[in-house]
Amino acid sequence: MLIVSLNIVILAAGQGKRMKSDLPKGLHCIGGKPILQHIVDVAASLSPQLISVVYGHKGSLLREQIAGPIVWVQQPVQQGTADAVRCALPHLSDNAQVLILLGDVPLISRETLRYFREKAPTQGVAFLTAELQSPQGFGRVIRNAEGQVLQIVEEKDATESQKRIREINTGIFLVSAFLLKKWLPTLKNHNAQKEYYLPDICELAIEEHLPVVGVQTDSVVEIQGVNDMQQLAFLERAYQRQLADKLLLEGVCLADPNRLDIRGDVQVESDVKIDINVILEGKVYLGKGVYIGPHCILKDCKVDEGVRIEAFSHCEGAIIGAGAVVGPFARLRPGTHLKENTKVGNFVEVKKSTLGKGSKAGHLSYIGDAIVGQNVNVGAGTITCNFDGVDKYITVIEDDAFIGSNTSLVAPITVGAGATIGAGTVLTKDAPPEKLTLARVPQKIIASWRRRKTQKTKESKT
Repeated sequence: MLIVSLNIVILAAGQGKRMKSDLPKGLHCIGGKPILQHIVDVAASLSPQLISVVYGHKGSLLREQIAGPIVWVQQPVQQGTADAVRCALPHLSDNAQVLILLGDVPLISRETLRYFREKAPTQGVAFLTAELQSPQGFGRVIRNAEGQVLQIVEEKDATESQKRIREINTGIFLVSAFLLKKWLPTLKNHNAQKEYYLPDICELAIEEHLPVVGVQTDSVVEIQGVNDMQQLAFLERAYQRQLADKLLLEGVCLADPNRLDIRGDVQVESDVKIDINVILEGKVYLGKGVYIGPHCILKDCKVDEGVRIEAFSHCEGAIIGAGAVVGPFARLRPGTHLKENTKVGNFVEVKKSTLGKGSKAGHLSYIGDAIVGQNVNVGAGTITCNFDGVDKYITVIEDDAFIGSNTSLVAPITVGAGATIGAGTVLTKDAPPEKLTLARVPQKIIASWRRRKTQKTKESKT
C-alpha cells in the first residue's frame, strides 16, 4: 500500500503511580511546560495529518491543559501498549505511516525522529533503540548472529542471559496503519503482565517476511522516561543544560551554565551576560549588552540594549528601555514601561506605570498607575496612593519634576512640569509647574515636656 501521510499516536494513559502525586504524570512540568505538551509540540513539528493522544487516568485534566490539534482517545482499561494503540485505530488513515510516541518521554527531539523516519522501511516495522550501561526496566532487543531483529522481550519475561543485553527498545515505533489494523486484534496477552505488548508485532512482521529494523540513537537523555520525581528532576536539569548550551553557542556569557533556569522562549542579542541563579520565564527578549545579575527573575519582559538588572530583582510583564538600571532588589510588575536611561533602585516597586527618559526612583518607593515624564527624580519613600479600596486612579508627574523623600501622592493628581514637592508632603491637590509645594504639619517644640522614666531606667541611674 502506498504511504501518503503521517499519523502520530501518543500513549499517555498510564496512571504514574510512582510519581506519588494527584496530578497526572503528563502535567508535571519540565522547563515550565507539561511533559505531555513537550511531546505534542515535537509531534506537531513533523507536520502530521493527525495527532492522537490516548489517555486514561484523569484524562479530563489533560484535555483542559494540553494545547494543540489533538484527537483525544480514551483507553477505558489500561491493558498494555498494544491495547492503547488499538483504541486509536478508528482514527488512523489506512494509507498512513504511524509514529507511536510515549507520553512520558519529553526530551525526544525532532532531529532524532526525522532520522528515525529516514531509516525506517516503508513496509514493515521500525523501532528506536539505544544501548544503555544499565538497561534495567527496558525491553531487550534480541538479534541473531547477522544482527537481524528476532524479537523484543520485556524485562519481566526475559531470561537471565537476555537481561544482560544492553540494547533496549525505547517504545517508539513506526509502522503502517494498514499493518496495525491487521495485527493488533490478533495479539495475545500470554506474558507476566497479562498485557497486550506492542513490541509483539515484530514477530508477526518476521512471520510475514517483512523487514523489522531497530534504529539506534546515541542520545540516551532523549529516550528516558519520567516514572518518578527523581527522574523528573534529572530530566529537568538535562533540559536546562540543553537550553544553556544553546545560549552559549549564541554568544551569551553565563557565569555558570548549570545555574540557569529557562521556562519559556528566550531571544538574545550579542554580548549578553547572565549571572548565577537567574530564572527566565515566558517570552523574554534580551538586547545587546544586557547584564542580568544573580538571583533575578524575568517573566515576559523586553529588555533593550545596555540594560543592567542588578541582583535579586523581579521583573514581570515589563518593557525596559536602553541603558536603564534596575535594582538591586527591585520589582517591576506587569504594565511597567521604563524608557531610556531610567533607574529603578533598591526596594522600589513599579506597577502599570511609565517612567520617562532619564527619570529615577532610587530607593524604597512605590509607583503604581502612574505616568512619569522625563528627568523626574522620585525621592526615597515616595508612594503613589492609587487605590481607595474600590477604584484605582492615575498619578501624572510631568517632565523635570522633583519629588522629595517620604511623599504621598494621593491620586488622581498631577504634578506639573518642573514642580518641586517638599519632603514629607501628603499631596491631595494638583501641584503647579515650576513651584515648590509643601503640605506638612507645622513643627512644634514643647519645652515643658519630659519623657516618662521606667523603674528600670531610674535604677540604672542610681
